[in-house]
Amino acid sequence: MDLRLKKLDIYIIKKFIVSFFISLLLIIGVVIIWDISEKIDDFVANQAPLKDIILYYYMNYIPYFINMFSPMFVFLTVIFFTSRMAANSEIIAILSGGVSYHRMMVPYLISAMFIALLSLGLNLYVVPKANATRQGFEATYIKHHNNYKHTNIHYQIAPGQFVYVKSFSDYSKTAYQMTVESVENGKLVSKLTAESAVWDTTTNGWHMRNYTLREYSKGMGDRITMGPVLDTVIALDVNDFYRNEKTVETLTIDGLNQLIETQNMRGDAGVIYAKIEKNTRMALPFCSFVLTIIGVSLSSRKKRGGIGWNIGLGIALSFSYILFLRFSQMFVFTGTLPPGIALWIPNIMYTIIAAVLYRLAPK
Repeated sequence: MDLRLKKLDIYIIKKFIVSFFISLLLIIGVVIIWDISEKIDDFVANQAPLKDIILYYYMNYIPYFINMFSPMFVFLTVIFFTSRMAANSEIIAILSGGVSYHRMMVPYLISAMFIALLSLGLNLYVVPKANATRQGFEATYIKHHNNYKHTNIHYQIAPGQFVYVKSFSDYSKTAYQMTVESVENGKLVSKLTAESAVWDTTTNGWHMRNYTLREYSKGMGDRITMGPVLDTVIALDVNDFYRNEKTVETLTIDGLNQLIETQNMRGDAGVIYAKIEKNTRMALPFCSFVLTIIGVSLSSRKKRGGIGWNIGLGIALSFSYILFLRFSQMFVFTGTLPPGIALWIPNIMYTIIAAVLYRLAPK
């Protein structure tokens, strides 16, 4: 098979890419109008500046939206322009000219690769930074956003090391009634308590006030140390108090990997959110290939009634993929499957569907 690009390949690639970005622009415009109508009361009530709304919210909302619904955009693009080509008998002309059905798929797959790489780059580096800015805006101007837990906080910061904080102050970066316990072989070996602990940015440690350190030993020989001030460094920093399930959306792939490593070391149950986010970012771009093959297989044949049926089917399948991808997260939360398997199940299933449809399409 000759894989060198020809005029026909460039023609299909151009149609694919141009149609993809045009559909993005049209749908983004509709979504922004709908989002404004939903949040206008919050913008007015919290006196959000127009400049901030445009630059800090919507300019960072667009990459987030593109990333979330890219499967639908790819599928609808393929369905739309391939159905038009079939309706205009262009597909018949291509196949009659000696181009095999498999060879005709080459420019489609090249376009899908371009979109997949673009989506992967957005997922790993661009969208997280945009999410951080967008969430900062939402925390300031939109109600009911970041629900950080600042009372009765429990952390396992290392194997056998546990921290309890009764309350944490955003304003002073102070933890009140902090307790650090060390456990070895199921036995408590030391317990450090302090009335308050202030985060010190110069040492990246805690400035403990009115502390008591009790080191347990066999028998009655426990050692107790008390004092007004103690500087200590533990595997807990002030950023840990500002993490929730949305935090993982703001981390680039490097930060996400570091968070997963830290939370695994701590035995933190919240690592599940980071693992889901990482595997979702990796799995989502792959669907560009799968949905492209399905789209071409469904729409390359000329049908009576025009392209309406193909477009309707394309919307249904693309939404079902996104829904199934979200639903597969439940397998992770319930402990049924690890994230590396659960988040790839939709791609595996749709790959099987694509293989069947692609085999039947030339017939």
